[in-house]
Amino acid sequence: MKKSTIKKYAKLIVRVGANVQKGQSVVISCSVEQAEFCALVVDEAYKAGAKYVTVNWSYDPLVKLAYRHESVKTLSTVLKWQEEKLAWQADELPCMIHIVSDDPDGLKGINPAKMQKVSQARYPIIKPYRDKMESRYQWTIAAVPGEAWAKKVFPDLRKNVAIEALWKLILEAVYVTDDNDPIEVWAKVNEDFKTKCAKLNKYHFDYLHYTSSNGTDFKCWLMPKSRWCGGGETDLRGHYFNPNLPTIEVFTSPCKGKAEGKVVSTKPLSYQGQLIENFSITFEGGKAVSCTAEKGQELLEKMITMDEGAAMIGELALVPVDSPISNQNVLYYETLFDENASCHIALGRGFRDCVEDYENLSDEDFKEMGLNESMIHVDFMIGAPDMSIVGYTKDGEAVKIFENGNFVI
Repeated sequence: MKKSTIKKYAKLIVRVGANVQKGQSVVISCSVEQAEFCALVVDEAYKAGAKYVTVNWSYDPLVKLAYRHESVKTLSTVLKWQEEKLAWQADELPCMIHIVSDDPDGLKGINPAKMQKVSQARYPIIKPYRDKMESRYQWTIAAVPGEAWAKKVFPDLRKNVAIEALWKLILEAVYVTDDNDPIEVWAKVNEDFKTKCAKLNKYHFDYLHYTSSNGTDFKCWLMPKSRWCGGGETDLRGHYFNPNLPTIEVFTSPCKGKAEGKVVSTKPLSYQGQLIENFSITFEGGKAVSCTAEKGQELLEKMITMDEGAAMIGELALVPVDSPISNQNVLYYETLFDENASCHIALGRGFRDCVEDYENLSDEDFKEMGLNESMIHVDFMIGAPDMSIVGYTKDGEAVKIFENGNFVI
C-alpha cells in the first residue's frame, strides 16, 4: 500500500472524522502494534492545529495477564490518577480518536463473569464523567489492519498478503484511493445522509416491524420525539464530525421497554475480545427474555445482564444489503465494518442526539420519554437479503421502508 495513500487516510481521520480544530487537545487510543500509523495521525493532528496530543496505548496480551493474575477487587479499582484523567477529559473535552486493529479473538479465555463484575464495579465511577462529556466533544473510530485480525479475515493468505488485502478493503470502505480527495467525497456522502434522514423523519413512525425467512419477526416502538440520524453530526459546541469511518447506517433510538418478538443474528459479534456466533434473542415487554448461541452463549447471557438497560434496545439501524461494504462480501469480525454491511440493533444505551431538541432536555426529560440507559451499547447484525421492514405511523398508515433487504422509501 502506498505510503502517500495511507497518509491521506490519516488526514481523513483527523480532518473529517474528529475534525480537529485549532487549539484543541487530542487523545488517541491505539494498539502498540499500530505505532507507525498512529504517528501519522498525531502528525496530522498537529498540522490541524492541535495544541496537545496524547496516546493511550493498548495491548491485549497485557489485558489477559491482568485478568489472569489480579483479583476482581484490584481490577475494579479506579486509581486516583485514573479518575483525575477522566476529570481532565470531562473539563478539557479533547477530540477522541479510536484506532481499531485488535484480534477479534484477542481476549479469548478471560472469564466472562469476572469481566462483568469488573465492568459493573467501575461503571458508577466512570459514568458521571461520561455524562458530563455527552454530546459536547468530537470523536471518531477508524481502523487499520492488525496481523491477527488480517489473518482472521483471510486465513488462507500469508500474513503480509492478508494485511495488504485488508488495507485495500478498509481504504475502499472509507473512499480513499491513490488519486482522489476523500475529504470532498465525504462532503457528498454526508449530504446524502441528510436527504435519507429527512425522508424517514417526515413520517414520525410509531413502530417498525422487521421480518425475514431466517426467523426474525420483531416489532419495536419509537419515542414520540425519536429522530433518524446518519453520517456526520454536530456537538453542542457547534463542531461537525464523523463518529464512524466508515459508515453506511441510518439510525435512531427507540422507546425503552417497547419491543416484541425474535431477532436472529446474521453475522458474528465480537464482544470484549471474544466472538458470539449464530445467536438469537427473544423480546417480551421490551426486554430480552431469552437467548441462544452456538458459540459464546455464556458471554451473551452476561452481556444481557450487565444492568437493567442491557436487556433493552438503544438503537435501530438501517443498512441496505446493496451497499459498498455489504457488496465487498467479506466478514470483518469487527463491528465497525460488519454493522455497516447489515441492518442491526443495539442492546443498551440510547443516543440523546437521536431525540428532537435534545440540547434543551434534562436527564429527567430523557428518562420520562423512554431513552434507554445502560453501561453497554452493543450492536449486532440482523440484516438479511430478504428482510422486510415496515414502518407504521400513529394513524395506522403502513410505509414500506425495506423490501428484499434494500430501501424502498
